[in-house]
Amino acid sequence: MRLPRKSIPRWITFVADVMIALAALVVAYLVRFDTTNLPFEEEYSIFISGLPYYIFARALTFYIFKMHQGMMRHTATADVKRVIFGVTSGTLLMIIFSFLKYRIYGGNFLFPSSIIIVEYFVCISFLLVFRFAVKLLYMEGVKRNKDQIPTIIYGAGTYGLITKHTVEKEARLAGKIVGFIDDDKKKLGKTLEGLKIYHSSSLTNLIESKEVKRLILAIKNPDIKQRREVIDACLANNVEILNVPSPTEWINGEFTSGQIKPVRIEDLLGRDSIKLDSHKLASEFDNKTILVTGAAGSIGSEIVRQLVAYNPKKVILLDQAESPLYNLEMELKEKRLLYLTETVIADIRNFERVEHVFNSLKPDMVFHAAAYKHVPLMEDNPSEAILTNVQGSKNLVDLAMTHKVEKFVLISTDKAVNPTNVMGTSKRIAEIYAQSANSVSDTKFITTRFGNVLGSNGSVIPLFKRQIEAGGPLTVTDKEITRYFMTIPEACALVLEAEAMGNGSEIFVFDMGESVKIYDLAKKMIKLSGLTLGKDIEIKITGLRPGEKLYEELLTNEENTVPTHHPQILIAKVREYNFEEITENITQLTEMFNSQNNQQIVKLMKYIVPEFRSNNSEFEKLDK
Repeated sequence: MRLPRKSIPRWITFVADVMIALAALVVAYLVRFDTTNLPFEEEYSIFISGLPYYIFARALTFYIFKMHQGMMRHTATADVKRVIFGVTSGTLLMIIFSFLKYRIYGGNFLFPSSIIIVEYFVCISFLLVFRFAVKLLYMEGVKRNKDQIPTIIYGAGTYGLITKHTVEKEARLAGKIVGFIDDDKKKLGKTLEGLKIYHSSSLTNLIESKEVKRLILAIKNPDIKQRREVIDACLANNVEILNVPSPTEWINGEFTSGQIKPVRIEDLLGRDSIKLDSHKLASEFDNKTILVTGAAGSIGSEIVRQLVAYNPKKVILLDQAESPLYNLEMELKEKRLLYLTETVIADIRNFERVEHVFNSLKPDMVFHAAAYKHVPLMEDNPSEAILTNVQGSKNLVDLAMTHKVEKFVLISTDKAVNPTNVMGTSKRIAEIYAQSANSVSDTKFITTRFGNVLGSNGSVIPLFKRQIEAGGPLTVTDKEITRYFMTIPEACALVLEAEAMGNGSEIFVFDMGESVKIYDLAKKMIKLSGLTLGKDIEIKITGLRPGEKLYEELLTNEENTVPTHHPQILIAKVREYNFEEITENITQLTEMFNSQNNQQIVKLMKYIVPEFRSNNSEFEKLDK
């Protein structure tokens, strides 16, 4: 039986419900009186006289509770509630009618009490059976009409079961669920709604035996290593990978097949979720005025998003990028959080402008994320790197000391370790100045150091996405080049945790996990896009750019680490610098700006940071 593709008119559903209610009344009479000896001669007049009241009561309450407005093909808990409330209200109304009839007109009640009780339960049962029968017929019809793509669900829990129901009832996502896989060995061999549960390690065999063409990630707390192996098995066997969003992202708390999206490369590089001391962070930032520089950037904006959750007095959004800052304002306004912020357009290189911000807004804490970060551009423009990354940072450090700011967090980079380029060295000089300021100030200066963040402005993943959309090729500088990756929320969460635990002078190093080959990353992104390397698109090796390393480091040879209470945060032990000496060196650097003599600027940078050795750059001759 095939149901109509269009929804049945509501008036037909309404009439059908009333007719079902009448059938329930008849059945109640058949149950109440022996069918072989029906006393309809005595009861007929009572039945006929009560029938108009019955129809009126049922029709009125069915309409009031809008039972006819629910789509029976998608019957859910809300529809069941409507049926129960509608029938119950109608039964109560009939009892009232019956009582009034008895008191006013005398004689019999509307119906015998036993009839009303039996009819109540029969009516609910009939109406629910009717709805679920329609839903079942519709789902079976959808299954027959869909192209049956063999699909396996990764996750044999609540999310997996919800996903199965969603895939089966909605025609948008064609698929035949052939089984579940899960990391929990206790579920091995069991069944879920008639489908067998397999261990995730057996996926490769399942792909072959069941001809699986699609896998849906629907597991709440996967084993990260096992999850990677599952995804790698899918990529190796050309199995499409889809991802179910977190329940917090379900629209109005409901999940539909439209929310199932292709897995992103960011999802493949994730690690175990970061556990934060939320109580300590709440007490750290509660009622504080916090300045965030570079607030419109990838890191700065996420720090802002996380800070506003801890009830600060005010978060100052400082950046010179007008449009991105406006976009952040609009985002916070939509979330009704704009009242917690103050937007300031300013350049950290302009001391007087930033000084006015400190004088007027009086920040208790500073998160300094503003910086130039692109290695090749800074290699060509050393004077700009000095002016922003060094002098701009010095301006903020000096003002923080003058205004007795409680804590100052410098957001640094792994490129500051054994730097091979101007950008990394400029950040290392900023680190040195901030760290040495601890010896002459009550302000606690803290540095956080981590590698690449996924999806940040100018990072490799957005670049690869644009290149894939353009038809390629994807450009990789070297087949062996590796990088550490961390998601933006992960990195910023660790920054806040480091700030809370910092006592001044620490350089906090984050556990970045395992380094990733950029060439392998490019191949995975091509596969996730449904393309074939060498057939649909190419990868082009372009050679290392000026100042670029094959691999990044988080510690220099002269540093070692000390663990903290957080397993993903370490403290780097670094040599100390003299504050007066580094101040004089920075003054000399900034005085060179007017001359624009790149050779002299880089030469002095190499003197300040002796481990700075240029790589693939015109400045290599200065190392000799």
